[in-house]
Order: sequence, then C-alpha cells, then structure tokens
Amino acid sequence: MAGVYSVSQVNAYIKNMFAQDFALSRIAVKGEVSNCKYHTSGHIYFTLKDGMGAMQAVMFASRRRGLRFQLSEGQQVIVKGSIEVYERDGRYQLYASEITLDGTGDLFRRFEKLRNELEEMGMFAPEYKQPIPRYARTVGIVTAPTGAAIRDIINIAGRRNPYVQLILCPALVQGEGAAPSIVRAIERLDAMGTDVMIVGRGGGSIEDLWAFNEEAVARAVFACHTPVISAVGHETDVTIVDYVADLRAPTPSAAAELAVFDYALFEEQRDAFREKLEKGMRRRLERSQSYLERCRLMLQYHNPQRELNNRRQRLTDIQDSLERLAQQKILECRHRLALAGGRLDALSPLKKISGGFGFLTDPEGKKIESAGSVVPGDRIEIRVRDGRIEAEAKSVEIWKDGYKKG
Repeated sequence: MAGVYSVSQVNAYIKNMFAQDFALSRIAVKGEVSNCKYHTSGHIYFTLKDGMGAMQAVMFASRRRGLRFQLSEGQQVIVKGSIEVYERDGRYQLYASEITLDGTGDLFRRFEKLRNELEEMGMFAPEYKQPIPRYARTVGIVTAPTGAAIRDIINIAGRRNPYVQLILCPALVQGEGAAPSIVRAIERLDAMGTDVMIVGRGGGSIEDLWAFNEEAVARAVFACHTPVISAVGHETDVTIVDYVADLRAPTPSAAAELAVFDYALFEEQRDAFREKLEKGMRRRLERSQSYLERCRLMLQYHNPQRELNNRRQRLTDIQDSLERLAQQKILECRHRLALAGGRLDALSPLKKISGGFGFLTDPEGKKIESAGSVVPGDRIEIRVRDGRIEAEAKSVEIWKDGYKKG
C-alpha cells in the first residue's frame, strides 16, 4: 500500500504546486463580481464568475490603495493577482493585487436600465414618499418565514416594544416565483391596513436579491398605501425596491429599529415631559398666585367701601367748608347791612321829624321840596313825629341861596 498522507500534508503539497506555477502566480482573470462584502478589517471578499463557473477572491486592505472605484455586485472586472491554496480549508482562491473595470455585467445592465426607466416615470420622486409613523402599533413584514431577517426583526421589535403587533406575510425571496410571491404579500398586508410595512430579506449575491429588482415588485411597493421600509441585504446592497420604498434601511435589523419605537425610551421621554410640564405648571401657578395677591392688595387699597368712606369724608369736609363760608358771607352781609342801615337811619325823614322837623306834601302825597312849587291858597299836609296836619298857604316867599330877598 502506498504511503498515507495527512490532510494538511496534501494541502501543503498542492499549495506548493500552485506556488511553483508561474502562470498562476501572475494571472489576470476576467469575470462578474458577486457576493461582494467589505469586511471591518478593510479586506474585500467577493466571487468572480462567468456563465460556466465561479471563483472565490479576496483583496487585502494593504492592496486597496490602487482600487479607484467602489467594488459592487454585477460589475464586470479584470482582476490581476495570484491563485493560491488556502491551506487550512484546502480550497484555492484568487488573491487580487489590482482590479480594473471591464464593462458591466448583464444583471447590472438590467438593473441600471430598469432603475433609469422607473426614475423617468417619477417613481423615485420625494413627493411620493410617505412619512413613517412615529408610534406604529401594527407592523407588517414581507420576508421568508425562516431565516436571519425575520429572527432579527422579531428580536429587535420584542426588545424595543413588546406591545407592537408583528404580522408576517411569508413570501419567497429568491428563485423562481419570488417576485409574484412578494407582490401578493405586499398587497395582502396593504389591504389589512397595518401602520407600516417592512419588505426585505438577508444578504446574498445579486442573483439572490434579484427578486427585489423586478418591476412588478417595484410597482407594488409604489402603489402601496401603507408606508414601506425596504430592508434588502446588507448596507452595501442596493435594489430597485430601495429607491421606490418610502424609507430605506441598510439591514432588516435597522428596519425593525426604524419601524418599532423604543417603548422604554418613550416612557423616559414621557416622564421627562411630565416633569417638565409639572414644573411649568407649578411656576405658572406661583406666578398666578403672586399676581392674585397683588390684585387682592390693590383691591383692598381701592376697596369701594373705603373709597365711599373717603368720598363721604370729603363731602363732609366740603359741607363744613361751605357752611363756614356761608356763615362768613352772612356775617359780611350783616355788617354791610348794618352800615347801610346806619347810613339810611341817618338820612331817615322820620328821624329828622322826631327832632322837631316836619315833612310837607301836597294833598296827593307828593313831597314839596321848593317854595316855588306852592302858591297862596294851595292846600298842604304837614307830617310830624306823632301825626299829620292839614293847612293852607296864606303867602309864599322865595329866598335866594337860602336868604330872604331884601
């Protein structure tokens, strides 16, 4: 029996054979990029394929300086490097040192053609995007019933808000019949009236994700009355559904975070708002109480009864003042009257009569002031202090300047 070798010995032997082959150490391979993944370490892992086969390839982070574009699904490229055996797994792969574009793959050309057509129709326009409800109560999900996508959505939704109802409408997400299955699921959930809908699946190659690049699926998402979040593949994967949907999530997990609000955070915000509202109400109440106290003091100061008392006191003061002025006026009038009475008394004919004088009038009572107004024979009346005397003029003498005419 020939010698028996271990697996690692065989792998090492084959690796050495590859290393000694000059053609494999400096080779350029043409093909279409598929299953492209950017690792957190900076390495790029992808599959290079054509119509007959496929090959695993990797470009390490140290080699990425010469890469002048973003490597993505469907690109037709020429990869220069070496083909070596990965000894641990016993498989060979292409270690890329340089990658250049060589046209576009067939699937990528179809993707760009449909994307451009739908964009010209306005299906990507922002005015058609519906807002995602902030507090959704029911979330519809269109994806495969088994797989990482639905598990991630359920786990994250349950952690963020266990009160949100998740409604799964299972659908084929790749292969033959996937597009019609997705369309039917979208239409069924839309008819149920869920608050928001997640349409997506986990990562994969451009072929695996192709159902979400079909025009029928894009039109179903566009016609949906329910706001749609697309969650197809990984962050670097972009499909037609991502352009048509109301919101794109990089992964199904991110879609669950966007669709389901964090109930714990909501409670914290609610409590914070309640505390803020209570503080505001207390401050408002304190200001109102202070204002009411000022009003009470002002009302007390301007009390109608107090004002009435003030007015009454003022009226009393005015009345006293008027009485004093009236008394003073009466005294002044009495004094003037007394003075006038004194003067009148001094001029009174009766007073003169009482001193031995008489008062002469004609029979009609008209005063006789001049001798010239009397002729002999006229009857006259003489009024004295204690009576009246009737007489007749015997003769009349007229004096000049108070003296008898000589």
